[in-house]
This record gives sequence, structure tokens and C-alpha cells, in this order.
Amino acid sequence: MQHIKEEKTFVLIKPDGVKKGLIGEVIRRFEQRDLKVVALEMFQPTRQMIDEHYPKDQVWKERLGNKTLSTYEKYALDPVASLGTAEPLALGEMVREWLVNYMTSAPLVRMVVQGVHAVDMVRKIAGPTLPYAADMGTIRGDFSVDSPAVANAEKRAVANILHASETAAEAEHEIKHWFGDKKPHVYKRYGEDLS
Repeated sequence: MQHIKEEKTFVLIKPDGVKKGLIGEVIRRFEQRDLKVVALEMFQPTRQMIDEHYPKDQVWKERLGNKTLSTYEKYALDPVASLGTAEPLALGEMVREWLVNYMTSAPLVRMVVQGVHAVDMVRKIAGPTLPYAADMGTIRGDFSVDSPAVANAEKRAVANILHASETAAEAEHEIKHWFGDKKPHVYKRYGEDLS
């Protein structure tokens, strides 16, 4: 059985995080909370890599479309006037395409982060998915103010610095997807004792 201090999660620094020069800052925030990076690589993703990362099933796309509709409703905007449709599946497919375009627009940094409750800790440090709702002190709260309303109006994905696995099962799947058979490094940080 894996020691609780060895929980691993997956993190992907997105194009805006790379373009804003935040790679070191993201890593620093994890390391200062006693998490350690055990795998790290910068790469230029292909459309196929990103297409395989995001779900393709109708339920997921409709959920994405419904989130888009709720943003339009919240701000009393007309999705038909702006996007040409109010059909959840069509909107979900549109937003998914924006995501693929965004994620292939620049290099990404993929990493595996390990430590006590790594999945929850990384998400706490990152802040909520939507930067405008993220508290100061989180990565998204400190370095982005983007929102779905602005992104939808500009027909693009929300720029939110990074992706972090939501669950241990998702982390395991994403680590396998993005790193394949490459094994994370095993090392002790200065002063670390796993006994």
C-alpha cells in the first residue's frame, strides 16, 4: 500500500501560465507547501493529445453547454445572439473546440506532484477553476481575472493558468495518459524522513 505522504496528482500548466512566465511560480507554490515535483516536462501538445484529454461523450458536452447557458443567464446575455445557438450539446461542442484550440496554442508543462493529500492540496493552492472567483493567495486568484462571460464573448476558452486532477482516480488516469510508462522520480527532499 502507498504511504499517505506519497499520494500523487497530475498538474498541467496551460498556455497562459507558460506565456505569463509562471512555471517557476507554480512549482514554488507547491514546493513551499512541502509537496514535491517527481516528474516534469515542457512539450508542445498535438491536437490529438488534447482531444484525448477532454471527454467526448454527449453527457459531458451537454454539461459544458449547460454551464455556458448558466453564465449567459447570470449576466442576462443572449447566447443565440452571441454564439448562434442555445442548444446545450452544440454549445458544449463549441466550447470543447475552443479548449482544444487554446491548449494547443503554446507549449504546456506537465508534472506529477507528490505529498500528503496531494490531490486536495494542489487544488487548494490552485484555487477555483474560474479565476474571477478565486481568492487572493491562490495561483488563479493572484495571476488571472478571466471569466466565462468574457471568454464566451471572445469565443475562446477560459484562461486559468493550470489544470489539476480533481480526484485520486482522475490523477492516476491523467498521469498514465500524459506520462505513459515513464516512472516518477523517487527521492527525499532535504529533511524528509518517510520511515
